[in-house]
Amino acid sequence: MAPASQLSTPSETITTDASSESNNVTITGKIYTRVRLATKSDLSHVYQLFYQIHVYHNYTHLYKATESSLANLLFKENPLPLFYGPSVLLLEVSPTPFNEPKNTINEGFKPVLTTFDLKFPVVEGQVEEFRSKYDDGNDKSDVYIAGYAFFYANYSCFYDKPGFYFESLYFRESYRKLGMGSLLFGTVASIAANNGFVSVEGIVAVWNKKSYDFYINMGVEIFDEFRYGKLHGENLQKYADKKDENGEGSC
Repeated sequence: MAPASQLSTPSETITTDASSESNNVTITGKIYTRVRLATKSDLSHVYQLFYQIHVYHNYTHLYKATESSLANLLFKENPLPLFYGPSVLLLEVSPTPFNEPKNTINEGFKPVLTTFDLKFPVVEGQVEEFRSKYDDGNDKSDVYIAGYAFFYANYSCFYDKPGFYFESLYFRESYRKLGMGSLLFGTVASIAANNGFVSVEGIVAVWNKKSYDFYINMGVEIFDEFRYGKLHGENLQKYADKKDENGEGSC
């Protein structure tokens, strides 16, 4: 489980009574949120958010995805059953209330609508860059992408049913410390519990105490006797087209 991190950029801040100045919107008082499944119209925003979490971890040199490759990964023409393939939940914010959708895009998941009381102003500093492109039929244009959760079904010989592998949770800097991480992770856990999945598991960064404590507080159990292992890069490629002693392919 990657941390509920945010990219630090000078241009971003947060607001809700919605006063606006150039490319900024400031939200005070209350902020309205919607958690929904990402659709293909969200591709450019998902790509940007995935890149930002790589920036946060100083891993941009490892970011190989393109919008085209992400489209093939996340939005296949013949997808796996809902939640079994790679799934992205987006958390959107708005200075005005959300309405029930008029267009039903993902019938298997109803968007989660919540309101947060703000203790401090929040400034959306990239209005056009992160304005939502989602069309629910309500012609609402003051909606901005704040963060995401990325997860998919995984399997283990310990269980007779699949669980979720929780790959990452990320928020843009303006939307930290508002309780939205608990909402987003809790929504994933609720999907798992209500759809027959047996667990939500992933990697917890021990160096990030806030992230570590967050997952503990959400009920995640840490198993210290296990270490994360990864076969990749050149070490993985050593196995490519590996031949047995008779010159035959081994797989």
